[in-house]
Amino acid sequence: MDNWQSPIASGISWYQASVGDRATYPPLDGSKSVDVAIIGGGYTGLQAAYTLAKAGTSVVLIEAAHFGDGASGRNGGQLGTGQRSWPEEIEEKLGFERSKALFDMAEGAKRYLMDFASAHGIDMEYVPGQLNVAHKRGYERYYQANAAIAAERYGYPHVMFMGAEETAERVGTTDYHCGVRDMGTGHIHPLKLLIGLARVAHDAGAAIHEETPATRITQSGGKTLIETPRGTISAARVLLATNAYIGNLEPVTGAHIMPIGSFIAATEPLDEFPQVIPGGEAVCDSRFVVRYFRKSLDNRLLFGGREVYTSSNPKDTAEAIRRQIVDTYPALKDVQITHAWGGNVGITLPRHPFVREVMPGVTSIGGYSGHGVMLSNYCGKLYADMVLGNRTELDCLRDLDIPSFPGGRRMRSPLLFLALTWFALRDRM
Repeated sequence: MDNWQSPIASGISWYQASVGDRATYPPLDGSKSVDVAIIGGGYTGLQAAYTLAKAGTSVVLIEAAHFGDGASGRNGGQLGTGQRSWPEEIEEKLGFERSKALFDMAEGAKRYLMDFASAHGIDMEYVPGQLNVAHKRGYERYYQANAAIAAERYGYPHVMFMGAEETAERVGTTDYHCGVRDMGTGHIHPLKLLIGLARVAHDAGAAIHEETPATRITQSGGKTLIETPRGTISAARVLLATNAYIGNLEPVTGAHIMPIGSFIAATEPLDEFPQVIPGGEAVCDSRFVVRYFRKSLDNRLLFGGREVYTSSNPKDTAEAIRRQIVDTYPALKDVQITHAWGGNVGITLPRHPFVREVMPGVTSIGGYSGHGVMLSNYCGKLYADMVLGNRTELDCLRDLDIPSFPGGRRMRSPLLFLALTWFALRDRM
């Protein structure tokens, strides 16, 4: 007991605590030559590894930490609908045809994830329903329009507008003024999905390795060489699926995908507070620094919202999120926080995924901007399909204009900090 740390002090997520011991996979020991090498063991990388291995392609995947230690195993668990932005916002910038293609792709991603989990016996604890709610009174007409546009222009009849009274009843607080209820989506236990995905990829024949960081990428003789601490991988094709954890490994990805810290806390079971999200839906709101929350199957409130725009990990995560919980639900002021954790989310400037060949034969995919649970899985599958010679919807994302963050390597993070802090301040004004 002398070495025991509380889940709050150690940053252990409630997800990790709820699954207990996880299967482990050995580090890479020695050199390998394969058709495809994958760097990053989140949803994107493992899904690509599974699809390739199932088709008989030799594939090796390396993960710097343990599977599930990144965003794929620590996120808010909400699937969402469509892309990160509402379809009418995308339509305004890209036109209806491209917006509809992106929306349909995301719906395909949702169906694929549900079918994949069912086919492989992965109990990801899916619960239907998502409430998207407005924290400002003036947003009502946008929410009313969203429900109508989804049904009439995008063939999606599952979004219903909620007035102030219904919103208060469904969320369990008067903190929001209106919203939409989407019963065509829901939320999951993200780490259980990740654990199942790793199992399925391994069973399909993919060589998957934890605790194996990529230290350098070079190219020679038409091959890409990936150096690791205990061996070098030679591959004809490479997928960079590191998302927010690219570091200094590859500069093009680093210029287009920026990591920001996002944090979540879990309360003790709320058995005495049945008014909190009585229908069990997930909730996300209209703030720039989005507050997103839901209840677990054992009736805890999992509440996320705090963001940090520097590389430092704050020490007061639990208290900061407690203030947001009490701001939303004053009746929970004495409820205990049992776990608090965080990690990096990869964002792009336009909040669309980044898909690009960054070196000959090397494709980078990431930057899901907080909307990656279903999109990342599907992008991994689409990448594998592309390698196998099939035309895929990945072209919808590859054709998007994703500019780099301004400021170069030295000024990129400070400029992002200033910009995002300004937008966060607007939430309070």
